[in-house]
Amino acid sequence: GGSSKNMALIKGKKGIFFSTLAIVMVSFFLVSFVFYSGFKDRKVVQNRVESLDNFVFSFQKDMERQIYISSYRIIFLFEKRIAESGNYLGNVQNSFSEAFFNGTIEGESNQEITSLMQGVKFSDIEVNSRAKAMKLNANLSLGYSGITLRQDSPWFLTIVLSSNVFINDLGNQALWNFSTNFTTYIPVTDFDDPLYIVETNGILTNKIVKTPFSNFVSGNDVSNLLNHTKNSYYKESQSAPSFLDRLEGKTSSNVNGIESFVDLSDFASKGIQTQDKSVVDYIYFSSSSGDKCNVLPSGMPSWFKLDSAHLSVYEVSCA
Repeated sequence: GGSSKNMALIKGKKGIFFSTLAIVMVSFFLVSFVFYSGFKDRKVVQNRVESLDNFVFSFQKDMERQIYISSYRIIFLFEKRIAESGNYLGNVQNSFSEAFFNGTIEGESNQEITSLMQGVKFSDIEVNSRAKAMKLNANLSLGYSGITLRQDSPWFLTIVLSSNVFINDLGNQALWNFSTNFTTYIPVTDFDDPLYIVETNGILTNKIVKTPFSNFVSGNDVSNLLNHTKNSYYKESQSAPSFLDRLEGKTSSNVNGIESFVDLSDFASKGIQTQDKSVVDYIYFSSSSGDKCNVLPSGMPSWFKLDSAHLSVYEVSCA
């Protein structure tokens, strides 16, 4: 009877060994399954974060583009308003903000303002951006603390929208919450000079074109100066008003100022009464008369006169 007892014991031990092995294998499978699914989950989250990260990047570029379009239209509408009313703007910064957020200019609207600001006001930009985010299963909201329009260089306007951006994935796997400044630049050379519009009662406009000349007189040759005058080209000048100043009718100096010469033969041919003053635009259009003289070398028209402050700048002397 003793040997059969031993057999049962051996069998029992074998059974225990096999079932332990089975448990080890099953748990190994479970562990690897958990690892694998955890890895898969991590990969899904990673892919999601990456695709939303790309969206955030393209959203920032898109915002700058949309602000550019909006700002461009607002400046265009400012010029149109100035031309139609014959008045400068009271406060460019306030009017710009009002147009961007409300779609009105100095409290007023008309068919043209409405149609040009359609789709480019802040609220429209937000709706547009939110729709793009929804296509990626994300929520987007835009807060703002304001928009500024300023002149940081003679030839470009700087527009900055200070904003708070909140983007969250609908599956709650990722969230962005950040404050940022969206900045865009608009060349002033795309526009007409408001001083000419108002001061000639809209008879004459002058597009802002940067002068191709850095030298105006060479020896006794005044052809560059003549060409510069005939085309009413613009040159940067810290004693002149900036483009933004001109929208408000200011003729005072600005570090980002630009100036042109008023072509009085053009004025006369259009029936605009001329004045005997320095032909530097902001001096000519200001209420003060100031000093003036014909210039040497000879070759400039008899009506071409400059004030003493501008003689050396344009390489001439008093006749």
